[in-house]
Amino acid sequence: MANRTPLYDWHVAHGARMVDFAGWDMPIQYSSIIEEHQAVRTGIGIFDISHMGRLWFEGPDSLDLIQKIYTNNAATMKEGQIRYGLICNERGGILDDVLVYRWPDGFGMVVNASNREKIVAWIASQQGVKPLQITDAAGQALGSFLPAAVRDVTTQGFMVAVQGPQAVDRCRGLVPAAVETLPYYHGCRTTYEGKPCSVSRTGYTGEDGLEFIVSAEQAQKLWEDLLSRGALPCGLGARDTLRLEAAMPLYGHELNEDIDPFQAGLGWAVKMDKGDFIGREVLMRRRQDKSLRQRVGLELEGKRLAREGASIMKDNKTIGTVTSGTFAPTLAKAIAMAYVDPAYTPPGTTCEIDVRGKPAPARVVPLPFYKRVQS
Repeated sequence: MANRTPLYDWHVAHGARMVDFAGWDMPIQYSSIIEEHQAVRTGIGIFDISHMGRLWFEGPDSLDLIQKIYTNNAATMKEGQIRYGLICNERGGILDDVLVYRWPDGFGMVVNASNREKIVAWIASQQGVKPLQITDAAGQALGSFLPAAVRDVTTQGFMVAVQGPQAVDRCRGLVPAAVETLPYYHGCRTTYEGKPCSVSRTGYTGEDGLEFIVSAEQAQKLWEDLLSRGALPCGLGARDTLRLEAAMPLYGHELNEDIDPFQAGLGWAVKMDKGDFIGREVLMRRRQDKSLRQRVGLELEGKRLAREGASIMKDNKTIGTVTSGTFAPTLAKAIAMAYVDPAYTPPGTTCEIDVRGKPAPARVVPLPFYKRVQS
């Protein structure tokens, strides 16, 4: 049986089209993907993202543990700061892309729903000294590592993304903290209706916004509070078109265990000078390898859509593969992300994409496809 978020019954009762996503029953859309997409680009939309994995690290060596498995540098983070990074295997391949949150009493980590069990098991499999327990969401022991306890707290709470140019302003007064003063990629702990709540200025849409975590019991109250402030409920369909316009990679499409951060254009999230971490030695070599395919953006002529796995051709030669494609509602264009041979990465490079057996003209364009105007 698939997992269900605390809002499952609400989604069904309000006509959401539900699908299985990474083992969770999730809303793909309520009205239409385009309507929900445009609400986020022009106003305010909300997403139930309780399926995202949430891990908690505590103990004297929790920082050492994170530093070992994470490509970015958590040691330079200030309390309340949030930082994007990757977890790589020994071959430099990406196991997941994650957000790390630094709090006074430990570290939080948000991982992709499809990778939650894999990442928990990966942490448990690492050998350390003076091990302490790692438990899953049900409290079952999974393994041990350094003197740092790791808990999977995913099913204990509700996580909602509030996104769009009006999002922050509409959330004024929702909690005691002045969330409108939070810098980008920072968070704070506060309360909602007298109970613990964390808020971060983060998102996965290319727009400004906030993400709230409260207890599962407060899910419907917070959700309906946000609706009363003018938010439109949005599903995973719009979340995908929004992230694609913003050129944000999605695990299982742009990222996988055979792709390294440098190929994906995420080298900025790899800090080679922070000390050793899993995959570092191999990544130092791969960073210099000019033969590896690189992630690019593609714009297609006409309205034919490139789909994942489609071949990219140039002069009757296969030069790459599409990883994600869609019609971009904001741009009114067909776009795609892909990995291509290094010689074909410069913007303006023309190519053809195999769309259902027929060549569709396309050209390489700079990423992101869409960038919001900073207020």
